[in-house]
Amino acid sequence: MSLSYARCNAISTGGRIVPKAIMAGAFAVVLGAIASFAGGGAKMKITSSAFQEGGDIPSKFSRDGGNINPPLRIEGTPANGRSLVLIVDDPDAPVGLFTHWLVWNIDPKTTEIAERGVPKGAVQGTNDYPNLGYGGPQPPSGTHRYYFKIFALDQTLDLRSGAKRQELDKAMSGHVIAEGQLMGRYTHSK
Repeated sequence: MSLSYARCNAISTGGRIVPKAIMAGAFAVVLGAIASFAGGGAKMKITSSAFQEGGDIPSKFSRDGGNINPPLRIEGTPANGRSLVLIVDDPDAPVGLFTHWLVWNIDPKTTEIAERGVPKGAVQGTNDYPNLGYGGPQPPSGTHRYYFKIFALDQTLDLRSGAKRQELDKAMSGHVIAEGQLMGRYTHSK
C-alpha cells in the first residue's frame, strides 16, 4: 500500500495519523451518548409483583374491582435525581390519551410504592375521571394498554395538589434525566 493511499484514509490529529474508521467509530459513540442524554438520559426500571410487562392487570386494580393502585418497584434512579414522577395513562382510550394517575415530588430514594399506597411526601394530581389520585382501568370496550411511567427529575416541582396532566408535563419539561415504563393490559368485564 502506498503512503498516499494510507494518508487518504486517515486523519492527522496532533501529528499522529489515525485511521478514518476509528475516528468515525469514536465520533458515533460520542454522538450516541449525547443523543441518549438529550433524549431523557438513563433508563430506569419499573415493575409490579401484580403483573408482568405486557401482561394482564388483575381486576382488583381496576374500577371494576377495588380501584386500588398495584404495588410498584422502582430501580435505577440516578444519583443526581432530586425527585420522581409517576404517570399512568391509557393511549387506547376513544378520547385519546387518558390519564389515570399523576404523582410527583416522590423522594428519589423510593424503591417501592405499596399496593393502595402513595409515597410519603408525594403530591397527587387530578386524573381524567376527574378525581384526585389513582383511577384504575375501565375501558369502554376491548382491551387497552396502561403505561406506568417513572421519571427522575433534576429538581422538585412547585405544583399544587390536584394539578392536571398538562400542568405536570409543562413543569417536567427540560428536567427529565432518566425514565422507565411498565405496560399492562386490561379488558373491561361486562
